[in-house]
Amino acid sequence: MRSFTVAERRARLARRHFLGPQSTDVTTVTAGLVGLHATDPATPYLSLWARIPGFDRADLDAVLYRDRTMLKHLAMRRTLWAICTDSLPAVQAAASDRVAANESRKLIADVEKAGVAADGAAWLQTACTAVLAYLEANGPTSAAQLRTALPELAGTWDPAPGKPWGGATPLSPRVITVLAVRGAVVRGPNQGGWTSSRPLWVSAGSWLDGAASSGPSAPDASGTELVRTWLRAFGPATVADVKWWFGHTLTWTRRALADIGAVEVDLHGTPGVALPDDLEPEPDAGPWCALLPGLDLSTMGWVDRDWYLDGLGDRVFDTRGNAGPTAWVNGRVVGAWRQSDDGRVLPQIVAEVDRGARQELQRKADALTEWLDGTVVKPRFPSPLSKGPPEG
Repeated sequence: MRSFTVAERRARLARRHFLGPQSTDVTTVTAGLVGLHATDPATPYLSLWARIPGFDRADLDAVLYRDRTMLKHLAMRRTLWAICTDSLPAVQAAASDRVAANESRKLIADVEKAGVAADGAAWLQTACTAVLAYLEANGPTSAAQLRTALPELAGTWDPAPGKPWGGATPLSPRVITVLAVRGAVVRGPNQGGWTSSRPLWVSAGSWLDGAASSGPSAPDASGTELVRTWLRAFGPATVADVKWWFGHTLTWTRRALADIGAVEVDLHGTPGVALPDDLEPEPDAGPWCALLPGLDLSTMGWVDRDWYLDGLGDRVFDTRGNAGPTAWVNGRVVGAWRQSDDGRVLPQIVAEVDRGARQELQRKADALTEWLDGTVVKPRFPSPLSKGPPEG
């Protein structure tokens, strides 16, 4: 049985996650990693800055809103991702359809429970039809404009009856969520800046204009190909890693792994899996450092994380399992980073690192400060380390 050491997995991470000294482009990075986390609007920009020398915010905006070769889409674990447009049919079939079914079922139940309609499914169908017709006739439209223009979206529900955080809450955003995760509508031009999310909604057909014309994919085949892509970038990994990342069942995970011929390997004492054609020894990646944003796909890529967190999990993740900004040296997390009120990026190194690594992290911090040009990025899920006073 092939055995992988921690050092080898860290070396693979450098190359497979485009964190070593290499140059590439936005779509190559995105496709190679399946997608980029986009729940926090700033994350995909900062993730690409960390991986592509000379990256500019306009580079991502161009592929999202001009070329439309990428889009933002709800998928694995009901998480928002930035994915390549030609990956949409596979992602839709393998992950998003499952999320869409769950979202629709919950919305239908809440519509009926709130007394908005006796037949929640019929209400949802009517609301979805109205939204799509409006977008086709009027083009990019905000969620607020849709709610004002369409009486079919009227209605509220109480997510937490009797609780301080409960109260009447509009149903219309959930209708748009259902349409989005079904792939019927797409997040078009962003009304806010790059650190905010105020999309104008568009119909998928008009926005993509045939760019994803391959049509729907078979769920099993799509899952197989996505798992193959994921395992080449993130593997070797445990079965639990694969199951968690895709947000699927253990049965689905095992079937997909069997379909790609995944082989059993040893992960420094833990059973794992890898692609059968990806077992060659990994060359040393050489020294490297990185400053990654909150929710970056490398920090969030596995459920079993000890091999790269080095005991810092409770300091760089919040209590719900969301990663804050992190500082990396040679494949391990060594701390975090935060910003001062005037926008300076401040590394917070709490692990043992040599002087050269500290200097390189400071150089990257200075470069990121210059790139941000005074913008203070507030991570949606700050970690204890990234929101506390500087350490080290």
